[in-house]
Amino acid sequence: MRGDEIAAAVLAREEVLRYIRGAEGETPHEAEARVQAYLDELQTTQRYRMYRALQHPLYPILRKIDRRQEHIEHAQAAVAAGRRIIYASNHKSHIDYLVQPLVLDDNGVRPPVIAAGINLFGGALGLLHRHVTGAIPIRRNMKDPAYLATLKAYISELLRRHDLFLYLEGGRSYSGELKPFKTGLLHAAAQARRSDTVVIPVAIAYDFVLEDLILARQRVKRGQRAFAREVAEMVRYAVGYQSRAVVNFGAPLALGDCDPDDRRSMLQLSRRLRADIGRLYKVLPTALVSAAMRPSIVRGELEERIDRLIAILKMAGANLDVQSGREAVDAAADAMEARGIIVIQGDRHRIRQRNVVRYYSRTIQHLLSDRGHSTLTH
Repeated sequence: MRGDEIAAAVLAREEVLRYIRGAEGETPHEAEARVQAYLDELQTTQRYRMYRALQHPLYPILRKIDRRQEHIEHAQAAVAAGRRIIYASNHKSHIDYLVQPLVLDDNGVRPPVIAAGINLFGGALGLLHRHVTGAIPIRRNMKDPAYLATLKAYISELLRRHDLFLYLEGGRSYSGELKPFKTGLLHAAAQARRSDTVVIPVAIAYDFVLEDLILARQRVKRGQRAFAREVAEMVRYAVGYQSRAVVNFGAPLALGDCDPDDRRSMLQLSRRLRADIGRLYKVLPTALVSAAMRPSIVRGELEERIDRLIAILKMAGANLDVQSGREAVDAAADAMEARGIIVIQGDRHRIRQRNVVRYYSRTIQHLLSDRGHSTLTH
């Protein structure tokens, strides 16, 4: 389905026609023009061969990230069964847009179209997203009825041709924690009423998020800087940056079992996805060390605190990368010192970047909050 065919199909959908006929303070012609303007903004094209070739100019960044995956067979089986797939993921970094599609491509899974914030569509990067990767610019928190009707209809029609990749937190987590999910785009996908559609929960975790120092300093999204300035800061912090990115795929959920006209049904699906993604999320050593750290602590005590934390996380069904405090400290402490997050003096470990330590400790808070435990003791 070409872009003009999608546009025609969107304009013919009942919910869009209903808006055009009933828009307050506008003639039907004016309302249709507003819908068409939003539709022009949303239209995107994915050129798969160019998309795959993006790995080469981006190699200076991608070579710093060791891409790993768990349970990719869930996506492979859904493709083999002829399913239309919606990937529902948490959102940690701008690098997610590169890493997660490449993990799919590395394993022979067809690329999805990604829903991304409109702030990423300026300049050359915007042209790349719109004409190569096939990303959809999303105006988050937009309340205009014309936009909402157009967006939902566009997502529904696009799903007839492409798989979709959605970040249900509505943006990166500035505090580190797993945020409540938003259901707007998921609801739009459900309105397509395709019986062959499944939702695959996806969790991505990093040893170090490239923007960790930026996000931890801002703490909340309303403190977000202009994207061009943030990119410049990311380039600065990329010096010496090395990390793993672990992408874990969960068992698919049938979207056809969810009634898009029933708000409770959509909320239940959202909560189920958040719970699944929370359990899929890889608990890495940096998170364990951060959660157990105190302003100043000796290594033996740090290992003991992590051991107790691991016991709690096992009861919560966490996806653990290491099984002991010693393993966690061995894997993370020196790297955290090299990144300037902590300072190690002999056997004593001290916090240097308090906000960054809190950022990483909060990445596993969703696994602890329901058990009445708090690890933010530093």
